[in-house]
Amino acid sequence: MGTSYDAIVVGAGLAGLAAAAELGDRGKKVIVLDQEGEKSLGGQAFWSLGGLFMVDTPEQRRMRIRDGIDLARIDWMGSAQFDRAEDHWPRQWADAYLDFAAGEMRPWLSDMGMKWFPVVGWAERGGAFANGHGNSVPRFHITWGTGPGVLAPFIRRVREREADGLITFAFRHRVSRIERDGGRPSGVSGEILSPAGVERGQKSNRDPIGEFRFDSGNIIVTSGGIGGNFDLVRGKWPRERLGEPPSHMIAGVPDYVDGRMIGIARDAGAATINEDRMWHYTEGVKNWDPIWPNHGIRILPGPSSLWFDALGNRLPAPCLPGFDTLSTLKHLRTTGYDHSWFILTQKTIEKEFALSGSEQNPDFTSGRWREVLKSRLGKGATAAVEAFKQHGEDFIVRNDLDALVEGMNHLTGGNELDAGKIRAQIEARDAQIRNPFSKDAQIMAIHAARNYLGDKLIRTAKPHRFLDPANGPLIAVRLHIITRKTLGGLHTNLSSQVLDAKGEPVPGLYAAGEAAGFGGGGYHGYNALEGTFLGGCIFSGRAAGRAAA
Repeated sequence: MGTSYDAIVVGAGLAGLAAAAELGDRGKKVIVLDQEGEKSLGGQAFWSLGGLFMVDTPEQRRMRIRDGIDLARIDWMGSAQFDRAEDHWPRQWADAYLDFAAGEMRPWLSDMGMKWFPVVGWAERGGAFANGHGNSVPRFHITWGTGPGVLAPFIRRVREREADGLITFAFRHRVSRIERDGGRPSGVSGEILSPAGVERGQKSNRDPIGEFRFDSGNIIVTSGGIGGNFDLVRGKWPRERLGEPPSHMIAGVPDYVDGRMIGIARDAGAATINEDRMWHYTEGVKNWDPIWPNHGIRILPGPSSLWFDALGNRLPAPCLPGFDTLSTLKHLRTTGYDHSWFILTQKTIEKEFALSGSEQNPDFTSGRWREVLKSRLGKGATAAVEAFKQHGEDFIVRNDLDALVEGMNHLTGGNELDAGKIRAQIEARDAQIRNPFSKDAQIMAIHAARNYLGDKLIRTAKPHRFLDPANGPLIAVRLHIITRKTLGGLHTNLSSQVLDAKGEPVPGLYAAGEAAGFGGGGYHGYNALEGTFLGGCIFSGRAAGRAAA
């Protein structure tokens, strides 16, 4: 292994692979460093559902979705709500990504071999005003092969350049310092960690067995965010907007997503912005078969589950399943409790429940139609959902409501929930089912969802009465706050050059992916529209690689 390279990429996740691929394809000599072992190549993206935010695609048009960049821009800007002077570059990144998502993105990825499930998902639906948060139309394109399917073409590209002698990987190399010469980054140094005999995603040791230094005038930081570091999450938590951080959370990302390199880049002169902007979900459940510490899985719900706070009060619109993540998080932080509840029926779970992640969706991950049809159209919920229903400590299944509420109280060890109070709310909801119209915001949302062919086919249950035994059994799910994404980060311009405190580029220093807020130091603004995390890693990683080349 040499010591001098045209570029150093710190982080072997999706953004790092995209950057390295662009560099290698241009004949540059690159080393990619990662503190984890080779089994973790691809980072967090491996565990994802593989959703990509794209605009006006053939998949959308086949599903009778009328989309375009003007509508997408209204949705993005209404969700982002940019309101700070430092949002100049994040706003520029948002515009650039929208152009990419409505133009070059799909054909470019398709030429690399990527394909997408034909039914486009409708995530983050909003639920307030047309110029506010949310996707007006479905834009969530699930990649065949899920997260591994997104990674595959980039891994193939870098492995080809590795075979050519242009790209070198150095796993178990933890960067602790960006070296500088005359104020300009000149390389990186750190510790070689002891080999880790753990599987992908599992917690690895941090035992040093040696030191290293590599020299380069171009350093690209693609090391991810802070979601695995609860202390950092709580330290950056926007208390004035979202209330006090929860005392109990579960982790939606592996332990190595620790935010360490962001601080190291800051020590080298980089500026960080919008660090109080973050994206955590409220529909997390404890993984009954965990891979990393405090491992949580997010439920991807359809619109029908009834959502109650810890005291048994139904959540108000737009705090509906799958509609407005941060509004729901903000509301729940006012309750004084760290958990909430879904109550639903067997009919609902069979049609509407999905679990986030490649490992929870082996049918999509396989990329085989036979597996998808068998899993999604067969009797019962998917095997992964049924396994959680049977083994997950947060799931309670009973044949009547009184027994269900008794089980809910037993699980939390208190007596906060009153069966009569919950029954009255469900009976009022059930009374709205008799007509194809309603005054209940959630019932109206269900009818609207079923106007979309994709939801009617596979994602939204036919409206039914929850207290009718024919639709049971009843199911309650205790929901936790689950950490996920960092929306702010290293401040970058459109070339992914890292900026200093004065807004000037730090020569030779670049950042991409979650470490850079997916572009600019936070191209989402305050809210994410989903499918924009992987898309942002690809787009910003590509930009960094091309600029550094």
